[in-house]
Amino acid sequence: MMFFPLDSTLILLIPAILLSIYAQFAIRSAYSKWSKVRSSLGMNGAQIAQRLLQQNGIYDVEVEEVGGSLSDHYDSRAKKVRLSSDVYHSTSLAALSVAAHETGHAIQHATSYGPLNIRQSLFPIASFGTNWGIWIFLIGMFISSFSFLMDVGILLFAGAVIFQIVTLPVEFNASNRALAQLSTGGYLRTDEINGAKKVLNAAALTYVAAAALAVLHLVRLLILRGDE
Repeated sequence: MMFFPLDSTLILLIPAILLSIYAQFAIRSAYSKWSKVRSSLGMNGAQIAQRLLQQNGIYDVEVEEVGGSLSDHYDSRAKKVRLSSDVYHSTSLAALSVAAHETGHAIQHATSYGPLNIRQSLFPIASFGTNWGIWIFLIGMFISSFSFLMDVGILLFAGAVIFQIVTLPVEFNASNRALAQLSTGGYLRTDEINGAKKVLNAAALTYVAAAALAVLHLVRLLILRGDE
């Protein structure tokens, strides 16, 4: 979410930008390290996802392989847990952790988890606000007769910020579900849980960084609006 023009308020974004850089480094480092450690169970990510779905009484969700790296996600509309090839076929602790996390989202969907429902309802507004909120703000900022568009832009972007904030409990809950099911279900030994936790914690940090950056962007818009 880059925002121009350049001015002194950019300083506000520095902490979140640094956190984002660190978060990306952390997730790639954790994933790289634990993708080299094979689980004692010997099941790959696809098998783990399928087993957890069945264990939770979910039989209408498919596990599907997709391209890309760290492209894993749960598609609630298609009802598919989509796993990158590295996760789908790998028996590593990293793969099992990611597969279990995405399956956690499928479980949230099946049980009508509140924050997930809220996030899904906010998605259209958040998508529009992320793509257009700042540009609408800029039009109002540079064309005095359309200054009201600054407020419109702020409101639209605020929707995107709320979406990012609501995403946090959704992701944390999915990770907690993943760890609980992997450990209590006997999929991980006690000495393997720490590796899974580090992968999931590193992934969670990326969402924290995204939320922090969105909040500071909003603060910046409000400051610029007050200066007009």
